[in-house]
Amino acid sequence: MASTKNKLAFLSMPAPSSYVAGLGRGASGFTTRSDIGPAREGPSAEVVADAQNKRGEEAEVDPEQYQDPDNEVGLFAGTTYEQDDEEADKIYDMVDENMDARRRQRREAREKVEMDRHRAERPKIQQQFADLKRGLSAVTDEEWESIPEVGNLTRKKRRREERSFVVPDSVLVGDRGKVEYENALDARQQEVGGFETETNFLEIGQAGKKILSLKLDQISGTTTALNSGLSSSVDPKGYLTSLNSVVTKSDAEIGDIKRARMLFDSLVKSNPKHGPGWIAAACLEEHAGRMVAARKMIKAGCEQCPKSEDVWLEAARLHNNDDAKVILANAVQHIGQSVKIWMAASDLEHDVKAKKRVLRKALEHIPNSVRLWKETVNLESSQNDARILLSRAVEVIPLSVELWLALARLETPDRAKGVLNKARKAIPTSHEIWIAAARLREQQGDDIKIIDTTIELGVKELKKHGVLLTREQWLKEAERCESEGSPLVCEAVVKATVAMEIEEEDQLDTWVGDAESAEGRGMVGTARAVLAYALKCYPDRKSLWRRAADLEKAHGTRDSLTAVLDRAVHHCPQAEVLWLMSAKEKWLAGDVPAAREVLERAFVANPESEQIWLAAVKLEAENGELGVARELLVRARTVADTERIWMKSAVFERQRGHHTTALETLATALTKFPKFAKLYMIQGQIHQAMKNFPAARASFAAGLRACPKEETLWVLASRLEEADGKSIKARSILDKARLVNPANEDLWAEAVGVEDRSGAPQQAKALLSRGLQECPTSGQLWAMSIWSEPRPTRKSRSVDALKKSADNPVIICTVARLFWAERKVEKARQWFGRAVATNPDLGDSWGWWMKFERQHGTAEYRAEVTNKCVAEEPHHSPVWQSIAKDDRSAGKSIKEILELAADALEQA
Repeated sequence: MASTKNKLAFLSMPAPSSYVAGLGRGASGFTTRSDIGPAREGPSAEVVADAQNKRGEEAEVDPEQYQDPDNEVGLFAGTTYEQDDEEADKIYDMVDENMDARRRQRREAREKVEMDRHRAERPKIQQQFADLKRGLSAVTDEEWESIPEVGNLTRKKRRREERSFVVPDSVLVGDRGKVEYENALDARQQEVGGFETETNFLEIGQAGKKILSLKLDQISGTTTALNSGLSSSVDPKGYLTSLNSVVTKSDAEIGDIKRARMLFDSLVKSNPKHGPGWIAAACLEEHAGRMVAARKMIKAGCEQCPKSEDVWLEAARLHNNDDAKVILANAVQHIGQSVKIWMAASDLEHDVKAKKRVLRKALEHIPNSVRLWKETVNLESSQNDARILLSRAVEVIPLSVELWLALARLETPDRAKGVLNKARKAIPTSHEIWIAAARLREQQGDDIKIIDTTIELGVKELKKHGVLLTREQWLKEAERCESEGSPLVCEAVVKATVAMEIEEEDQLDTWVGDAESAEGRGMVGTARAVLAYALKCYPDRKSLWRRAADLEKAHGTRDSLTAVLDRAVHHCPQAEVLWLMSAKEKWLAGDVPAAREVLERAFVANPESEQIWLAAVKLEAENGELGVARELLVRARTVADTERIWMKSAVFERQRGHHTTALETLATALTKFPKFAKLYMIQGQIHQAMKNFPAARASFAAGLRACPKEETLWVLASRLEEADGKSIKARSILDKARLVNPANEDLWAEAVGVEDRSGAPQQAKALLSRGLQECPTSGQLWAMSIWSEPRPTRKSRSVDALKKSADNPVIICTVARLFWAERKVEKARQWFGRAVATNPDLGDSWGWWMKFERQHGTAEYRAEVTNKCVAEEPHHSPVWQSIAKDDRSAGKSIKEILELAADALEQA
């Protein structure tokens, strides 16, 4: 009881002075409807602020409470603005302006650099497509029209909003009434002329049947009228078939035709002398199937535009052959000088005599038309008559080059010279006449000097008369002469004009470019002539002779190639590659003594040439002269004394099975050339072949100490340990090799191969992933990654590989093998061709292609692959090198190595 009294007493106690009801929960004083009147007001702002201070809360500050009510801009706006204040403000503004001007240039330059960098990093869309927008000016109308419509590329099915409406009852009732039939007449009768009429449907049906029967009898030709001589325009047998060809036009098309007819009617009425308007109106009627209206329209056009040849030609087209002749006869009465009208009239004639008659009548009206003369001459079957016509033509039109040249072709060689001389006098500015004269001399078998003199004289005469053809135009004329079977004239034109308009320092590059472009267009004679002139001016340029030799090797004969190489070694005796090419061509031709003679001359010109010594050794070794080859090697080691000669000496002895002699040679060579890695490789391989693994291991270790950057040595050392059954040591060697040679794809590939051969596919896959991270553009590693994937994901993996490896030939070959596996023969053949075209030096690509053609190709395809491979002479790729450098492959040709590589790849 006492507690209840205390509680009530607490409720009746007055509230503290700082208490505001609901203030802690975000409440504030507000006024309600019940507060209006005598009700008490909420706490004032001072009370709320006092309470917030006691609670430790910060009061909200009004940002405008200190603002000057008279001036909301400055604190001292209410004061008086005097003249000294204005002067002070001007001084401050001047100081600010001077301070800003001191750093303005640097600031603006810095801002410009920052803006340029920002625009380079994030260019506008308009700038990104500026070049493409400029390229749109070259787009033709056909290309614009062939652009497909943009479809839905989001690959999402769009929901079609279906709307439904309530059909009114009136529509339903109307549709119902359409299908109802009346079975009784209306009681109300219509009176016509005072009589009541009733409809007899039976008589109407019988009359319709009678009319249909009469029409069918007329069509089939059984009526008496047809038998009496009248003709029918309807084929009764093809009548039903012809109904299928009737084109029915929609309401929209009919509406368009009506609107177009109205427009054309307005056009021809407002401007009746405008010929294209009449033509368009007639074409519209033709399109609508109203041929009578079309002919009537074009007839009115002929009356209104009698001087328009297009209107007359359109009228002739719209009529049949006989009516067209009449129309064109009327046309020549109005425009007898129109060549098109006369040519159209000639085309309407089917008899040759009638054509001749029309054309000769045309020549009476237009004697200076070259086209009419040419057509008239072409109709003549007798060469004598054609010659007579052309003689008359050149008298009438002496400035026509075509007629003069045609007359010269019909004349005998002696008379042709006279004709060309007359033509040259009549038209001194024509280069075609001079070229024709030179071709005539070539046909008569004159010497090249006479042809050259003719072309040079022609160029001089043309310059006198102000005719200045450019180099490009003369080269095109030379190519035209070559294509028409005049190689000597082509060469003469090049000699006389190829040096025009070129500075001396730019001549060589320009001529090489001309030769390459001509060869690319298939004009080998022009390219040969350009290079011959360049070699005449620069006979000591080795690169020019090499290019000329390559041109003859690709497009010429063996004799022409031999002639070029003989001239090349005469002018460039210090060029080793030219001597070697000359000796090789003679060797391939089967003339071994001539090849020896070339190499002997090469020795005289280059006594210390390593390549010539080795070529002589190879020549003797391939032809069975082993003793001579060994003596040459001994002499070469004495005269030239290079590391490669010592290496070839050891390889020569190794291939003959003389391992002891080879090791002695290598020991001597290593004392002279301790940094040559191939000596250590050959030494280790000989010891490994002799099953002396400790000695081989010591050779490879010495080589790695001397040449730690040679990855092939690391691979051979690893394979030695693997062959000795020590895979763990092979892994450690490769780990060390990758530390010494980081980012080396061959070492990563070998490490993956070690794991595969050891039976650890998971470890191999992990190593392959690490290798791709370190060598992201390695074609070899990507190829291994593709084949490690399951069959369904290989295609997508190959796409990633092509993107990352920038069309690596190994990846292209792998893609071809994928197509091969999917039985896509043509695609696989195309991709194999791409692979060898990208890098023809990779022998494994040729081997895979040969393997593919063995399975799916014919003998012609296999022969083509073999010939291309022999021409390219590949040297690299793992399988190819292992076969080519094997002792058992000594003396084998490229064709035999290709077959062995295909066999080895089949076993892989």
